[in-house]
Amino acid sequence: MKASLPRPERAAATLNDPRWAAVAGRDATADGKFYYSVQTTGVYCRPSCVARAALPENVAFHATREAAEQAGFRPCKRCKPDQPALAEQHVARVTEACRIIERAVMEAQALPSLDALALQLGLSTHHFHRLFKSITGVTPKAYAMARRAERLRADLPRAASVTEAIFDAGYSSSGRFHADADGTLGMTPTQYKSGGADTQIRFAVGECSLGAILVAQSERGICAVLIDDDAEVLVRDLQDRFPRAQLIGGDAAFERLVAQVVGFVEAFGVGFALPLDVRGTAFQQRVWQALRDIPPGQTLSYSELAERIGAPKAVRAVAGACAANAIAVLIPCHRVVRNDGSISGYRWGVERKRALLDKEAAVGDKPPARRKVRT
Repeated sequence: MKASLPRPERAAATLNDPRWAAVAGRDATADGKFYYSVQTTGVYCRPSCVARAALPENVAFHATREAAEQAGFRPCKRCKPDQPALAEQHVARVTEACRIIERAVMEAQALPSLDALALQLGLSTHHFHRLFKSITGVTPKAYAMARRAERLRADLPRAASVTEAIFDAGYSSSGRFHADADGTLGMTPTQYKSGGADTQIRFAVGECSLGAILVAQSERGICAVLIDDDAEVLVRDLQDRFPRAQLIGGDAAFERLVAQVVGFVEAFGVGFALPLDVRGTAFQQRVWQALRDIPPGQTLSYSELAERIGAPKAVRAVAGACAANAIAVLIPCHRVVRNDGSISGYRWGVERKRALLDKEAAVGDKPPARRKVRT
């Protein structure tokens, strides 16, 4: 047994164990992976425990809390290793809040207020609001409105009328919804109910250094910039995105717009100020706006981007929003890299991502894909 070893050897054994670094650094990411006990106090703790640091010769490691208790140690009263970790508790509470909101949406009830949700979960209003946003990336109100909009989008095509679908989704008045319909649906409710059949989208395919490039524009602005080696693949992709819209091949005037987009791809010093028709959830739109704020020749990591939008724990959701972007280059998701600066996945190909970053760096005379935007 370790306790029977001489004191210097016990200390050396602990210091050489890689788990000691997690204990010394109070690393919360190691919680649940192992536990440690302290011989002099008779307790066992999580690696992140904030209690006074124990001497290494008095520490032993255990794979599970059951193993620690079988060895005769009791749970620490500060970090409570026999209870769910604080992060797990937070996720569980936010998950419960989401279920409460979704239940209200499905039953077409009034959405619970922020104060009511916080009270039901046993948290202060301020703490609950901050916790919900840090885990989901959006506020409780934005989450509720997104869920309500999702139900409306699902119900509209099969509802007897637009008004019926609006009230069934829980909106208090049709007038209030119509005021926000453009942002919620990207078109009028009647157009959406018919599958966007009356929506016109002009498009044309050009060539650039990255391959074939398709540019599509609705009456609201550019709604797609797609890149591939095969022009037919791009057209099919556009058709899949807008299955009921009226797709119209671009004329000479529209082809000048395509040339302008190609010019932007080839020379990032040229500004691009035309409006974009950006359709996505509230969270996705926050991510896409943050992407547009990254200057050419510079990059952010996914975690830095999550911090920039005020959702540091929503790294996976940020990566998902980048992957969902359908407006290549103009919404520069290629400027997001891994934490170590390496180039990760890109929906139009990693090699194109590398080429874009190299091109931007060359225009700005900066080292490619290494400089970071300060947050």
